[in-house]
Amino acid sequence: MSFGAQFRPRFQFYNNFGFGTTPGPNPYLDQRYLIHGDFHFGPKVRFFGQLVSGLENGRIGGPLPDVEENVFDAHQAFLDIVQNLGEEDTLTWRVGRQEMSYGSGRLIDVREGVNLRRSFDAARLLFRLGDWSVDGFWSKPVNNRPGVFDDVPYPNLSLWGVYAVRPLAPLPDGHADLYYLGYENTQATYDKATPALSTAYELRNSLGTRLWGQPMPWEYNLEALWQFGRFGRGSIEAWAVASATRYNFDQLPLRPRVGLVADITSGDRNPRSPNLQTFNPMFPTGAYLNLANPIGPANFIQVHPFADVRFGDRVNLKADWAFIWRESLEDGIYGPFVGPPIRTGQLSRQPYVGSSPSLTLTWNATKHTTIITSYVHFFAGPFLKETPPGKDMDYLTLWVDYTF
Repeated sequence: MSFGAQFRPRFQFYNNFGFGTTPGPNPYLDQRYLIHGDFHFGPKVRFFGQLVSGLENGRIGGPLPDVEENVFDAHQAFLDIVQNLGEEDTLTWRVGRQEMSYGSGRLIDVREGVNLRRSFDAARLLFRLGDWSVDGFWSKPVNNRPGVFDDVPYPNLSLWGVYAVRPLAPLPDGHADLYYLGYENTQATYDKATPALSTAYELRNSLGTRLWGQPMPWEYNLEALWQFGRFGRGSIEAWAVASATRYNFDQLPLRPRVGLVADITSGDRNPRSPNLQTFNPMFPTGAYLNLANPIGPANFIQVHPFADVRFGDRVNLKADWAFIWRESLEDGIYGPFVGPPIRTGQLSRQPYVGSSPSLTLTWNATKHTTIITSYVHFFAGPFLKETPPGKDMDYLTLWVDYTF
């Protein structure tokens, strides 16, 4: 058996949160406490349990639902049973509450960027067959509620799928991910012309692939996927293409690295039609753009250069600047997680949403302690100004992560 914990106090400061929906300055404090126990009963049976406490103090309007406050609850509690299928091949049966993360976290991630990480009540089969790693699962995401032992699965959301990974020899240091993901939301809301068209039953299927590797000094990560299904009485046809590349100058002082993220995801073409073309990122990372996380990747074009330098092995300073447009002028913009649009697209024909520079310093102070501070600004573009409030936004955070 082994035990561990993480304590993370986090100071946050927003000015004009939500581009002015909460105007003015708002400093507040988040706290997160995670304690786990890992029990192995021989080589084939394992139980992992983890308790969570998340607290928020001082935010105007109170804690954000699901992501900031959870006084005390079970974050994970799952059982593993391992079967040997050959000399090195295994099948693991995993049942219970658990975290799940696949690929780059563009679709399914633990959501580290916010106060409360994400977990699922899930049943999984994890195969390790030669070069293949294949995970099949059925799950329901857990709703982090503010009380004590009151977390329950979202009744309206379900997620299932198969995710496979293997080396890909023709590419330098190549790897390939292949996946199918199924998603159900009985009360989905999108930017449509009438309430009768906006909220309906959503059944969505995603087929995708990711190619990635680190043939130093290059790093690459390319992903493409297609989504289809039905929304109310209409059909779903959506897509996304995402890329991230980086080059390492390890022979230069401070070992600088430069890179570019470029993403495009589809938006709805006709708000008066029951058919839907809006891409759904489902359960993505909690810091898709940056740590302020103001916008999610639906109806979205992003061009995002970045660079960082390293002071020894413990300190990293990163600068980046994201530029964001709407892919479809008929659709609005959406938040970082599952939910309705945060701005309708029916009041403006402007494609440019805005840009967001950020500067982040990470200091691995000791073996157990990491300190992170970041400043983010968002320059509101014409689309936000024509769908007010459209104010520039500032964000500052400082947190200490102590893990053992």
